[in-house]
Amino acid sequence: MVSKLAQIQGMIYEIRGQKVMLDSDLAALYEVETSNLNKAVKRNLERFPDDFMFQLTQKEWENLRFQIGISSGKHGGRRFMPYAFTEQGVAMLATVLSSPKAVAVNINVMRTFVKLRQYVLSQNGADSQIAELRKLLMLYIEKNDKRVNEIIIALNNLVESSPKTKTIGFRANSEK
Repeated sequence: MVSKLAQIQGMIYEIRGQKVMLDSDLAALYEVETSNLNKAVKRNLERFPDDFMFQLTQKEWENLRFQIGISSGKHGGRRFMPYAFTEQGVAMLATVLSSPKAVAVNINVMRTFVKLRQYVLSQNGADSQIAELRKLLMLYIEKNDKRVNEIIIALNNLVESSPKTKTIGFRANSEK
C-alpha cells in the first residue's frame, strides 16, 4: 500500500516554476466534489491571491495531461481549466474547508511539501559538494600531470644523453 505522503507527493506538479496541487486532486483527498471545492474557494477569493492559487491556461493543462496521462475528458470532462494551489494556497484551504477530514488532509499535504522542500535543499547541497569535489579533482590532476610530465622529461633526458662509460679491463692495443 502506498503511504499517504507518497500518494500526495505524486499529486504535486511543477507549473510556472512553482510546486502546486490541482483542485481535482485536492477534492479527491478531501472527499468532496471538485465543483464544491472551487465554490468554497470562490466564496473566499480574498484569501487566495495569485501566489496562492491560479487557473491553468489551456496549453498548461494540455501539457500536464500529456505528462501525467490524463485522458482528454471529452465525454463529460471539465468545463473550466483547473485551478492550481501553491503550498500557501493549500494551507489556506484549511480555513475554507474546516471539516475534520480537511484538517487531517491539510496536515499530510503540508508535511509532504516540507519533505519536498527538504529534499530539494539537500540536493542543492549535494550539487555544490559535487562541484567542489570536481574542482579538487581537477587541481589534483593538474598538479600530478605536471609531476608526471617532469618524470617523463627526466627519463627522456636520461635516454638521450646516456652517460660516458669507462671501459674496464685490458685494451687489446695498449700504448705504452
